[in-house]
Amino acid sequence: MGVKVAKFGGSSVADGIQLTKTKAIINADPDRKFVVVSAPGKRFESDNKITDLLYLCQTHMEQNIPYDQVFQVVTDRFAAVKMNLNIDVDLQTHFDAIHEQMKQETTSDYIASRGEYLSAVLVAAFMGYDFVDTAGLILFDNKGRLLAEETNEALKTELAKHENAVLPGFYGTCKDTGKVKTFSRGGSDITGSLVARAVEADAYENWTDVSGFLMADPRIVKNPKPIDRISYKELRELSYMGASVLHEDAIYPVRIANIPINIRNTNFPEDKGTIITAEDETSGKVVTGIAGNKDFTVIALYKNMLSKEKGFVRRILMILEDFDINFEHLPSGIDTVSVVISNDAIDGRLDEIVDEFNAQLKPDNIEIFENIALIATVGYGMSFRPGVSATLFSALAEAKVNIRMIDQGSSEMNIIVGVENKDFNKAIKAIYEAFV
Repeated sequence: MGVKVAKFGGSSVADGIQLTKTKAIINADPDRKFVVVSAPGKRFESDNKITDLLYLCQTHMEQNIPYDQVFQVVTDRFAAVKMNLNIDVDLQTHFDAIHEQMKQETTSDYIASRGEYLSAVLVAAFMGYDFVDTAGLILFDNKGRLLAEETNEALKTELAKHENAVLPGFYGTCKDTGKVKTFSRGGSDITGSLVARAVEADAYENWTDVSGFLMADPRIVKNPKPIDRISYKELRELSYMGASVLHEDAIYPVRIANIPINIRNTNFPEDKGTIITAEDETSGKVVTGIAGNKDFTVIALYKNMLSKEKGFVRRILMILEDFDINFEHLPSGIDTVSVVISNDAIDGRLDEIVDEFNAQLKPDNIEIFENIALIATVGYGMSFRPGVSATLFSALAEAKVNIRMIDQGSSEMNIIVGVENKDFNKAIKAIYEAFV
């Protein structure tokens, strides 16, 4: 017998029907000893996610608007599942404790995390497993950065005491203050990955509402092919560029422990899904997947003899750091450097950034390209096949898509092109058809 960690997303714990499916999946394999759960998601299209309702509670509190009715909607959701499935658990005590804490000075992270907390309490009782809170086990420093090794030791020590356990995803606590700290949205994937590493799992299963990864977004490409197997490196590239089945930061903990990830579908558990491993797959596959995002701005700086000027790129990055901005890409030429930044990160400060570039860098010219979409074509086999770039660029040319930027990683595993937002869907379709 081995050990598997199974993480179930919001759609898998949304209501009693989904929880019944989840329980059947867990019981079908005795190796599924540790379970990580998200907060309940939408039950139907117009429904609300529990986390969104909790954030709404926080907004009401900040605006001095009564929030009791919104919180009641949250508690009613959990109470209804308890009643429908006849689960023996005292949820009211937990509701009262959370409500009392909300009356005092508390943080948005604490409030947002209560969806996962209550979900884990409920699922643990439903399964007959131990409930293990991630507070005090998943640890952050005072700047909100994960303390990976201390977290691993804390989880390993605690989970060694339990044969079967359910843990809430999405949050931990700051080591120094003990206050709840959440990951970014979708962070329950990271919790599952950390647990898998700590218990030295044979596999980390991530159960959601899709049967693994597809080669392209099905909202853009009709019936894209599924990805049966993908490497950690390829997945990291696709996740970063918008393939949203798995949180991009969930890859590292299992990668260093060489634990395979299996993306599975709660509604179709017989589907094998996508296997993610350390090994690169090269069996005739050129392109593994295509993903992208819209709404970037490219700031192109031109300066004569730039290649001879020391520290130019360093000063660019220092200016961005002063604005607390991360850059996405930094393609360069002999006399040019282009900085690619998401519009969300710029947050209306483009003129200020350009002024600072002019003042400190004194370029000969700066050009701004707004409303740019980035598309990554990813595949380990690309580095072994001549003509991949030619095929890609020819496909875009035939589709009458103007390429505004080209960037290829040193691994030769991806080619990123920048196109105008309006050409985003057309470009992805053209690339997919060219390779698939």
